[in-house]
Amino acid sequence: MDIQGKRVLVLGGYGLVGMAVCRELLPHRPARLVVASLYQFEAEKAVQRLREAFPDSPTQIVPAWGDVFLRAEWQREDGHPRPVVLANPQTRRRLVNDILDELDEDILTSSLLYQLITGQSHNLGGEPADIIIDCMNTATAVAYQNIYGTARHLKAQMDAPTGQVDWHEEVERLLASLYIPQLVRHIQILYEATRHAGTQAYIKVGTSGTGGMGLNIPYTHGEEKPSRVLMSKAAVAGAQTLLTFLMARTPSGPTVVKEVKPTAMIGWKEIGYGPIRRRGQTFRLVDCPPEKAVNVHNPANLVPQGDFGEPQDGDPRAGLIEGSGARGRGRSQAAHRRGVVLFAG
Repeated sequence: MDIQGKRVLVLGGYGLVGMAVCRELLPHRPARLVVASLYQFEAEKAVQRLREAFPDSPTQIVPAWGDVFLRAEWQREDGHPRPVVLANPQTRRRLVNDILDELDEDILTSSLLYQLITGQSHNLGGEPADIIIDCMNTATAVAYQNIYGTARHLKAQMDAPTGQVDWHEEVERLLASLYIPQLVRHIQILYEATRHAGTQAYIKVGTSGTGGMGLNIPYTHGEEKPSRVLMSKAAVAGAQTLLTFLMARTPSGPTVVKEVKPTAMIGWKEIGYGPIRRRGQTFRLVDCPPEKAVNVHNPANLVPQGDFGEPQDGDPRAGLIEGSGARGRGRSQAAHRRGVVLFAG
């Protein structure tokens, strides 16, 4: 397919795969490249890096952001919209209906995914995507809502005194975390959006879930061996593959529908030195005087957040940065030991 002069939408454009795909696309001179990511700072940073890497490119490079599993009107610029949606009784019930009701015009056209593909989202000017390259880890987005954790919480609530539990909220949160209904609705909206937009090609970069090396060899996340959540991710990924297979054989959709599924581990996103950040937030240096120390043998003190010291003025915490996606240093070292897996640059 000729990419030159086409409008391309890259979903998950800030990630390791998404940025690599964008770099490969720009030499082919598409008319416009929309780089979509979950957070605003991610999309804008990706666009900035691409413009710096390709200063002479004639391509219009545009950022877009938001959670494509939610309505466009629910998106936020200051963080992930899903917790806010689930905390509000009206939007939570609307979300459950959006997932489980019959697909209608309102559910379809209100979806951020639909608006991104058809060009109706902000700053896209009503120009639909000719080509979509989907680099989102859809299986992670669905499976890591963690229905097991939701079920544990629900079971604990059953032992609470009568009248202290909002059962409407508990049931709605459980329904909103069901894996298969969310995936089915996602594919329905994706297909209808590409049909309305006249999209010519949809390429999905999928996932094997665990790295494809076995049930008990998780090269990505590994809470248990095997992890139920991680196995659920693999199951959702497999279900999405079959639905993509069926989409490729559905009349009036994109002419080209393909999926590629990397396994083992995928490499580094960046190597550099600078302020250490997480989700756009810079870590500040903190000093803990001995008189303010806490007892590490008390489980209540072993939490990610808390007042454990005094923030220091001046430069933020900086260091050598290896951006390797979901894998920390220890897991990468274990994978490379004895030549089990090697990254190829």
